[in-house]
Amino acid sequence: MEGGFAVELMDKLTILTDAAKYDAACTSSGLDRQARKGRMGSTLPAGCCHTFSADGRCVTLLKVLLTNVCCYDCQYCVNRRSNDLPRAAFTPQELAELTMQFYRRNYIEGLFLSSAVLRSPDYTTELMIRALTILRKDYGFRGYIHAKAIPGADPALTWQLGLLADRLSVNIELPSERSLGLLCPDKSRKAIFRPMAQIRDGSRQSALERKKSRHAPRFAPAGQSTQMIIGATPESDLHILQLTSALYRKYRLKRVFYSAYMPVASSPLLPAPEGYQPPLLREHRLYQADWLLRFYHFSADELLDDRNPNFDPNLDPKCSWALRHPEFFPVEVNTADYEALLRVPGIGVTSAKRIVTARRVGPLHFDGLKKLGVVLKRAQYFLTCCGRMCQGLSAGEDGVLRRLVAQEAPQLAQYQPEQLSLF
Repeated sequence: MEGGFAVELMDKLTILTDAAKYDAACTSSGLDRQARKGRMGSTLPAGCCHTFSADGRCVTLLKVLLTNVCCYDCQYCVNRRSNDLPRAAFTPQELAELTMQFYRRNYIEGLFLSSAVLRSPDYTTELMIRALTILRKDYGFRGYIHAKAIPGADPALTWQLGLLADRLSVNIELPSERSLGLLCPDKSRKAIFRPMAQIRDGSRQSALERKKSRHAPRFAPAGQSTQMIIGATPESDLHILQLTSALYRKYRLKRVFYSAYMPVASSPLLPAPEGYQPPLLREHRLYQADWLLRFYHFSADELLDDRNPNFDPNLDPKCSWALRHPEFFPVEVNTADYEALLRVPGIGVTSAKRIVTARRVGPLHFDGLKKLGVVLKRAQYFLTCCGRMCQGLSAGEDGVLRRLVAQEAPQLAQYQPEQLSLF
């Protein structure tokens, strides 16, 4: 009896962890919940599977679906109801016990819990709440938990879920309402944005209440994130980046994740699987642009426009912007303000701060910039030190472009040639 149960549980684990691999919305939590005597786990620092926490440590979690039995028929999804594949579902008790067993063996430091929609959004959310309640209350688990909020669920249930999880996420899935209506007839844009707004407001209200009392409950203290599928529909990079910028601004998201479309289901509405190459390079360029939005104070309309709606596969977005704006360069490293330094390819947030600090002592020269973390093989084309460019450089745009593309070539070698034409 016990042996049969173990085999059945392992079968479920195999099916439901494999089904969860298509969800890319994992991120470190940035949370600070210390271990406590008589309790399990901590989030100091905590994070998600195969990512890095604030101190550079790689952290892991159990990434699993509660069930892959779904009442929806989204064309791009491997778990859609019309797809013929093995189905399974954990009970809340099974999932909680499995998580604790993995934690006690030091395999994981937290849980990433998602689910297909079983029966209805409310029913599925209730099962997730029950599983997390067992973990938090019965087992005293204080590790990191990232849970997927189900669009269409009752707001009261989403609130309960947020009180148990550290981070919530609602996948926007597709970049436009038209594509969502075409490929996901059971979902609506409003149903997706409604819980996003609730999570934003709940986190804000919880933070205000905890300022009054440290015993006030915390609602999704690590915020929220989302995921978009790239390449399944015809939206441009400009459209995707404008949507991303709006999500950060309106819903205060911590991260937007981009997932290159993988042909896991056959549909006439999707790219044909034969000869299809997932747009991994395009996904990479969007992540680079996302970084520029969040940390370098760029806007979506600066990086792309109607004449250039997609990123150049041969250059990273920052270099592309620099080549299109020769009037901004060269930047004098000894006098330029912090914002101008951030616009220079090869200068990051850390190196820009170091430059501002170091030049207070004396003038900077090219030989000293490398020690400050500047990537000179890129920055040298866009900088002057004491009014002079790096020796032996030609300032012509064509020459700069040829050199920058040559530098990118080793990185592009990991992608298939067909992928470079997906733009």
